[in-house]
Amino acid sequence: MSIIVNVDVMLAKRKMTSGELAEKVGITPANLSILKTGKARAIRFSTLDAICKALDCQPGDILEYRD
Repeated sequence: MSIIVNVDVMLAKRKMTSGELAEKVGITPANLSILKTGKARAIRFSTLDAICKALDCQPGDILEYRD
């Protein structure tokens, strides 16, 4: 099972930097980097909600399942 995190794609589409997103979401740039690189083991729904609000997208735009 492999979950792919496409935060970079959405950041590029919204012309936003990682630092701006981290500030809007209220997480550290280091934690956002862990999420973006796929090294995160979990994500809180509240964090996912905040990312979706900041990027004006759906969770499916950020998370993808590949077999």
